[in-house]
Amino acid sequence: MNPHPPATSDTSKAVTPQALRQQYESGATVDELVTASGLSYGTVLNRLHDAGTVMRTSWQTRRMRQNPQARQRLAAHLRTLYEQRGATLTELSAAAGETRRSARRLLIEAGGTVRTTQQTLRIRAAARAAGRHKLALSLRARYEAGATVPDLAREHSYSIATVYRLLHQAGTLMRPQHHHGPARDTRKRP
Repeated sequence: MNPHPPATSDTSKAVTPQALRQQYESGATVDELVTASGLSYGTVLNRLHDAGTVMRTSWQTRRMRQNPQARQRLAAHLRTLYEQRGATLTELSAAAGETRRSARRLLIEAGGTVRTTQQTLRIRAAARAAGRHKLALSLRARYEAGATVPDLAREHSYSIATVYRLLHQAGTLMRPQHHHGPARDTRKRP
């Protein structure tokens, strides 16, 4: 049995699914929305569902209400991970212990803007390229200090070809090759 009287059609149309979602995501419970809007419990749930709202459990609502500063800190932390380290929404959800949708909502609450997949891939590629360039410069410094290519390859667990490629990318002036095998007889054979 519904304890609330049905809302009039004018009142019902005035309460949009997006408005309900915004109030719900700000911390209101479904019961509070029913009371404030005058809509039935089922209608509120249906409108929240139509707006794509991710529903909380009661313990999530309690946790959110107990410490709103903790939620703000978490949202700010997720934004930092997202914007400065190029984390994906999946990585944010793992860091927050939330769903992807919840992580996305926290990111937006902190003032972040959600990127497209292509933007994320470009950010990550640029970060990899910068890391590879830094590695190439450190290999060059070690090589110019006297380290050999095989030593550098063993140190960094790379193949010799990869070390050569990185050294060339860093613009390293290579030393002449040494022949480490037995001495060759340069005389012509009869």
